[in-house]
Amino acid sequence: MIRYALLCEHDHEFEGWFGASGDFDDQQARGLLDCPMCGSKAVRKAIMAPAVAGTKRRSQNNSPAQNHEMMMQAMSAVRRHVEETFDDVGDAFAREARAIHEGRAEDRGIYGQATSAEVRELVEDGVPIAPLPPDPKAKKAALN
Repeated sequence: MIRYALLCEHDHEFEGWFGASGDFDDQQARGLLDCPMCGSKAVRKAIMAPAVAGTKRRSQNNSPAQNHEMMMQAMSAVRRHVEETFDDVGDAFAREARAIHEGRAEDRGIYGQATSAEVRELVEDGVPIAPLPPDPKAKKAALN
């Protein structure tokens, strides 16, 4: 996997992971890339310094528990952002994602539920989707 630092036309910074170096260019040409913050399709690679092993000292020595807590907070923030700014389409997610991808529905951020088979078909057809981080409150409630 190759990680690229990406920027949209509004200078929102985010990362993209690609299977091969040409995948970015291919996905960009097909209009499959967009900014997760604003939805802009004008996405470009940002200048990135190469990661060279052993040249940086770790600025923090976090414990595994601290790292876990930081990750859970970041995932909660992503989930909260999606729930506050995207449309919840419930179990119509697969149908709506495909309609947006094919230009038959308004281009907007959505979230909802899909079966494993629906997810597999969307991915195989090149529809850009990603799983929503789990809801930590729901997990805690299920454990009690």
